[in-house]
Amino acid sequence: MSDTQRYAAVVEYNGSYFHGWQRQKHHNEPTVQAALEAAISFVANHPVEVVCAGRTDAGVHACQQVIHFDTSAKRSDYGWLMGINTNLPAGVAVQWLGPVDAEFHARFRASGRHYRYIINNAPVKPALMHDQLTWWRYPLDAELMHEAVQALIGEHDFSAFRARDCQAHSPVKTMYRAQVRRFGQLIVLELHGSAFLYHMVRNIVGVLLPIGQSRAPVNWMAEVLASCDRRKGGVTAPAEGLYFVGVDYPQEFSIPCQPAGPAILAPLIS
Repeated sequence: MSDTQRYAAVVEYNGSYFHGWQRQKHHNEPTVQAALEAAISFVANHPVEVVCAGRTDAGVHACQQVIHFDTSAKRSDYGWLMGINTNLPAGVAVQWLGPVDAEFHARFRASGRHYRYIINNAPVKPALMHDQLTWWRYPLDAELMHEAVQALIGEHDFSAFRARDCQAHSPVKTMYRAQVRRFGQLIVLELHGSAFLYHMVRNIVGVLLPIGQSRAPVNWMAEVLASCDRRKGGVTAPAEGLYFVGVDYPQEFSIPCQPAGPAILAPLIS
């Protein structure tokens, strides 16, 4: 395609509306990628493919997912933004869009990703936001969970938290920051790493839950990590509480995607 311009965009979506991020070749389930490509292609009036910073699986949400696409169509930034959002289905929206240098790549120029996992730690099942929070009825000790998750800081082989279907070339990733905090009945896990394996965050939560209930010792997290064996870990926690909340890029690209959201946490997390 000649005379093309690369655009980056920050996208928000409710994962409960979609069967994951990735376009399905032989299935009819709705995906975030397919919805975005259809809307952008309609506005561009030619087929468009999008690339994302980090693929999410079914039920996982995003507040600051970053994508890029190339187009020969000439539209204003406002025209792109309004046109794409008008043609997107419920549950997904572009929050920002702008032209970027051709050297920008949503996936390969990212040096870090941020996730939040939110647990509604209440004795009674909620009726509202049940598809956006993970409900856990048993009391959890956030301080024990925070202490345990510190074992993940640094560069490690995260095979013990890797799903069998993971396609990553290497299980070795770097965890820059890990924190667990309680805000009333909400418990929030925040993870900042170089990259994440398939189901990695949900499998980490599967180890944290019994630790938080004092059914397993704090050092169980370190033992599971050292084993490099998925069978030594816990359950895979539900997808509903997981959010992709930010991406690290070189400042030169000026992508507004610092960790943020979901909105329910805005008054609580600075």
